[in-house]
Amino acid sequence: MNQQFRLYHVDAFTKERLLGNPAGVVPDADGLTDAQMQKIARELNNSETAFLLSPQDDSYDVQVRFFTPTREVPICGHATVAAHYVRAQENRLGAVRVLQKTGAGILPVDIVPENGDYRIVMTQGKPEVSAALPDDAQAELLTALGITEDDRLRQFPVAVASTGHSKVMIGIRDTAVLHGLQPDLQSLTALSQKIGCNGYYVFTVHPNETPMIHGRMFAPAIGISEDPVTGNANGPLGAYLVHYGLVRHNGSLFPFQAMQGEAIGRTGTMEVRVKIENDRPVEVQIIGNAVIAFSTELTL
Repeated sequence: MNQQFRLYHVDAFTKERLLGNPAGVVPDADGLTDAQMQKIARELNNSETAFLLSPQDDSYDVQVRFFTPTREVPICGHATVAAHYVRAQENRLGAVRVLQKTGAGILPVDIVPENGDYRIVMTQGKPEVSAALPDDAQAELLTALGITEDDRLRQFPVAVASTGHSKVMIGIRDTAVLHGLQPDLQSLTALSQKIGCNGYYVFTVHPNETPMIHGRMFAPAIGISEDPVTGNANGPLGAYLVHYGLVRHNGSLFPFQAMQGEAIGRTGTMEVRVKIENDRPVEVQIIGNAVIAFSTELTL
């Protein structure tokens, strides 16, 4: 017997359709097989598609699985925002905290009604920041990105940071260089296999401006040539900045805004909040808006 599934195309980290980061959302994914989820994600060809499943016990409210066009990933920032925006709209939710089961664990998401719409607050996984990559890996990375040593922010280590899904952090000086990058995606894919990290977040820092961060994220090893606006890059970036003492904060909280997607015409922004204890990042949240671009039904 054929089954019908609701399917949404949601632009996250924006209130304007056709900007920000697009994500597929299937809010009633019970009954889909892993293979069907992967095929739907491939068909939509967004960087991620989120599939919402009913809980199997009372330890969480909803399970969310995330697929790129080529594979499942443990967690995704913009698709989390998109998924819970759809769920809030469909269920006409008030202010509420939802526990979502993901590949990165059970994590809270706060639904915040605002002016007849919603903001979504995603608490990410445990912050983890590595030591700097070995010199040979750094040299290979800079060559693949087309970045010179003079382009780099020298005091910013080239290191891996994670809040559930890791990214390599690469700080550079100039937004013109950032927006002109044309990375060698094949070389980045090969490097991912060597260092065990699939995403590369290149960013500039503007301490006296809002947004403070401008960035671009490349993850060709998992089928994402460039992700427009990435929660699981800017969240880990906040942890990285605090971990390495690269920003000023009040000792308990470091908030900032980040903008991404400018170079590819999909500009979006988010707020990042890093909770701090003993000068170390202990919790990271990302906050964003979303808008439904269109919805349909899929019969399988």
